[in-house]
Parts: sequence; C-alpha cells; structure tokens
Amino acid sequence: MKLILGSGSPRRLELLAQIGLTPDDIRAPDIDETPEKAEQPRPYCMRMAREKVAAVPAGSDEIVLCADTTVALGRRILGKPADAGQAAEFLLALSGRRHRVITAVAVKLGEKVWERDVVTNVKMKRLSDIELNAYLATNDWQGKAGGYAIQGPASAFIPWISGSFSAVVGLPLAESAALLQAAGYPVYGDRS
Repeated sequence: MKLILGSGSPRRLELLAQIGLTPDDIRAPDIDETPEKAEQPRPYCMRMAREKVAAVPAGSDEIVLCADTTVALGRRILGKPADAGQAAEFLLALSGRRHRVITAVAVKLGEKVWERDVVTNVKMKRLSDIELNAYLATNDWQGKAGGYAIQGPASAFIPWISGSFSAVVGLPLAESAALLQAAGYPVYGDRS
C-alpha cells in the first residue's frame, strides 16, 4: 500500500515526518480555490479538502492524503494574500483579535473518502507598525492562509492557541493518523 501526499506544502511533508511517515509520492492537485458566494469558512475548507483528494489520480493500492487550511475571522475567509498589501490588510484585521484556523483533511482509497476537520482558536497580539512592517519584510506571509505561519517569525505574535498546533501549521497529526488507519494504512506498523 502506497501513501500519496496530495499537497506541495513543505510544511505538510515535515509534519508527516514527525510521526515517521514518508509519502511514496507527492501529487499536488490543481483546483480552483475560490470560495462560493456567501460560503462559510468551515464548509469551504471541507469542500477544498474533498475537491483536492478527488483531483489526485491514484491507483487501487494508493492512499491519498489531502488537506486545506483556512483562516477565519468571523464569517470572513482569509486565504493566501495576493501581495504584501493584502497580507498587511489581513494581519491588521487579525491584530489584537481571536480568530479560527480550520484545517480539513481528506483521505481517499479507491472510491471511499474519510474526512475530518479541526478548528483551533488563535489569538494574535496587537501589532505595532514596526512589528507589521518587519514581518512583511521577511516575506514569510507568502503562500500562507491569513498571511502568517505560526511556526515562523509570526510565532512572536501568537500568545496562545486553543486546539491543535499541527493543524494551524497545516496538518492535524492525531486526526490525520486516525484517518489513515481507518483507510487501512499501517501508520504504526510495518510498511515494507
């Protein structure tokens, strides 16, 4: 049985390595990630994970793991910023406030799909202009939902979270391991 990571995210690859898993292949799906009109963050995130796993071609002996991470400020979805200006807008909106980070995971074997989402509450401290500009200059905001990564320089802006740290990074490990096991993948056994 082969494990296919349906993601080009180096963070997801690193997270899988933390629990001793190395994918046999990486196949990043190319899907339209535009939210539908009035779509709520949690259903949007679940839809993205399902669409990603459906878009990855796989053989009958291949288990595909896909995930999507969304930053939600109330009902607003903060995706990956297009540029530094939008990253600044997102960070200023999050500054001094609590928000939710939703990560949905989908695992596929043949026609069967197992899925789960994890919601983590995150508080960002109030950002000064100096902090905001210094962070934007790192370019760490690029390709990150909400314009920040909790495991990078922005970690200095997050005084607390309630929930799964690995989910905020991009892959909830406990839930992902459970889904892989449900699909029959030997997460803790012999994979030879």
